[in-house]
Amino acid sequence: MTVTVPVPRRAAVRGAVRRLPLQAAAALTVLICLLPVYWMVVTAFTPSRDIQSYDPRLVPATWTLDHFRHAVRAEGFALFWRNSVLVTLGAVLLSLVVALGAAYAVARMRWRGRRQFMLAVFTAQMAPWESLVIPVYIISRDTGMLDRLPTLTLVYFMITLPFTLVVLRSFIAGIPPELEEAAQVDGCTRLGAFRRVAFPLLAPGLMATSLFGFITAWNEFTYANFLIIKQQDSRTLPVWLASFQSTFGTDWGATMAAATLFALPALIIFVVLQRHVTSGLASGGVKG
Repeated sequence: MTVTVPVPRRAAVRGAVRRLPLQAAAALTVLICLLPVYWMVVTAFTPSRDIQSYDPRLVPATWTLDHFRHAVRAEGFALFWRNSVLVTLGAVLLSLVVALGAAYAVARMRWRGRRQFMLAVFTAQMAPWESLVIPVYIISRDTGMLDRLPTLTLVYFMITLPFTLVVLRSFIAGIPPELEEAAQVDGCTRLGAFRRVAFPLLAPGLMATSLFGFITAWNEFTYANFLIIKQQDSRTLPVWLASFQSTFGTDWGATMAAATLFALPALIIFVVLQRHVTSGLASGGVKG
């Protein structure tokens, strides 16, 4: 007896076979990216006597929280955590406010130099910010702004602003202007129409740009290390983490525990906003 496979089923089987190499490549990529993170977390929970063992294990035989206790009790942990939160949130909020106004002006208004302005924004987005460390340092030194958290906030604002402006401009351009015009006909001002009609539709873009700005400012090390030199109390977590090894000597468990605690806020925010961020970046890229 001959069994005939339906044509749609054959097509589905062929499609699954074609996708198999792509799925294998994706799985390998995920494995390569997550292995260092997994090793960091596992090391944070591994007892010190097993960390430098000649027989390392992917899953430790025993688990401990001592390294996390050492990290939390380390000098300056709470202070540097507060500094990082203040600088990061300040830069993100400032970037959103300025970029929202600029993006609306570019997307909705017609004014001379608009194309040149966007070209300058794209150029700033492509520029390597590390190349500006020395000019920023000289300007901060000459204006008496070294060793101050507001200076770091302004620098992070400068880094995250171009990306935020480009994404929000794409979102605003994708919203039909007739919606705002209808609200204006009903008696709203231009600002009121934007606040009541367009602004709620920008939620995915705002979340996407907020997450990008948060991760960028939270993880930034170079400017924090060069602009905060004398005032140790004004340092942020990345700089504290860099000096963690010298503080604890060869205590790799405490170092990995500190790195795990440092990565948790960005990870939690990404997990919470993942769906909105993915749709936001996709929609912004298509509508632009």
